[in-house]
Amino acid sequence: MGLFKSIFTWWDGPTWGTRYVTRFHGEEVGHDAEGNRYFRKAGKPGKGIERRWVIYDGLNEASRVPPEWHGWLHKSTDVLPSESQPRKTWETPHHANLTGTAAAWQRPGTLANAAPRARATGDYEAWSPEEA
Repeated sequence: MGLFKSIFTWWDGPTWGTRYVTRFHGEEVGHDAEGNRYFRKAGKPGKGIERRWVIYDGLNEASRVPPEWHGWLHKSTDVLPSESQPRKTWETPHHANLTGTAAAWQRPGTLANAAPRARATGDYEAWSPEEA
């Protein structure tokens, strides 16, 4: 099943087509702190446009791409992050979006969170006719 899966699925890694293009036509331009590798393929003069792509180290999840590489992938800038200015001291490190995973933040008191919710002053109390 491994060969069949690698030919037709993209969520567990690159497909055979992506591996072929990366190996024979791709030029590696850099990598990020998570181990993702970035490639480009120059277009033919007068015929094509430059192609840019990422090979993820692990799960294929777009939120794992840091902002500086996202800008390069989407052609917002032609300057590679390794050639750009260093990060500012006030910039926080990039973190992947954990929504939909087991590590996602759960609000206190929700059914998905095991911890009990603390009582609040405005909690609901049922009306009973004996009190009226």
